[in-house]
Amino acid sequence: MFRIVQKRVLAPRITEFVIEAPLVARKRKAGNFVIVRVNEHGERIPLTICDANLEKGTITLIVQAVGKTTKLLSSCEEGDSIQDVVGPLGNPSPIENFGTVVCVGGGVGTAEVYPIAEALKNEGNAVHTIIGARSDGLVILEEEMKRICDTVSITTEDGSKGRKGFVTDELRTVIDSGAHIDALFAIGPVQMMKAVAAMTKTYGIKTFVSLNPIMLDGTGMCGGCRVTVGGEIKFACVDGPEFDGHLVNYDELVMRNKTYQMEEKLADKAFSELQNATDRLHECIAKVVK
Repeated sequence: MFRIVQKRVLAPRITEFVIEAPLVARKRKAGNFVIVRVNEHGERIPLTICDANLEKGTITLIVQAVGKTTKLLSSCEEGDSIQDVVGPLGNPSPIENFGTVVCVGGGVGTAEVYPIAEALKNEGNAVHTIIGARSDGLVILEEEMKRICDTVSITTEDGSKGRKGFVTDELRTVIDSGAHIDALFAIGPVQMMKAVAAMTKTYGIKTFVSLNPIMLDGTGMCGGCRVTVGGEIKFACVDGPEFDGHLVNYDELVMRNKTYQMEEKLADKAFSELQNATDRLHECIAKVVK
């Protein structure tokens, strides 16, 4: 069991957990992830390790509540324990002194790009980060990014914070300014990564993306996380999760991620109904006790 020592709500449906996992914390590097199972009857989901504290033996995970399991995890409180945290898994990010690097985070992908930006800065790179979100209330880790990056730009789709538009709009401005970019890391929704990669390919900018296919065991055994990169089949858990953004078959990735869409909706609906029934029961008990 892995105890939750700290919980912090970053934005609506986005929660940060600090979890006791000393062995994982000792080995973790930027880009690694863990496979989490909330309870013994739960499904296994991959979550990127956003940070680690060696002295305290903890790792930091940031979770967006979008389905049954992430909602269940988000409902956990400080002092609760998680059944399984397996890792670190995947290959570390290709961190080196490129020179000038742009990091692009879309939505909760900002949490995944954060440890990469930090590692790149520690390696001596000039790091410029673009954070994208639908609105002001969904922008996360802005202050944390400002502490480790040379510049941080914000874009929101509704214009409620920073530049109105998408991360690609800001990236276009950076490129058109004549700024030299030696490498770029993009993490976020598949369509965002696809758009960023299409733009950087035109300019010959080395681009890395982190893929998020369906994943079960995280060790390459189940084959559920297979993706096509450069015309070859790869397993995101052991060959990735980061790949050359110019070689990924994004359309196939989108299609494969929809494989269990109906089952996911049914599970989410059943969980929501159970939660609502539980809440009503607690209200009734509270009234009786009162």
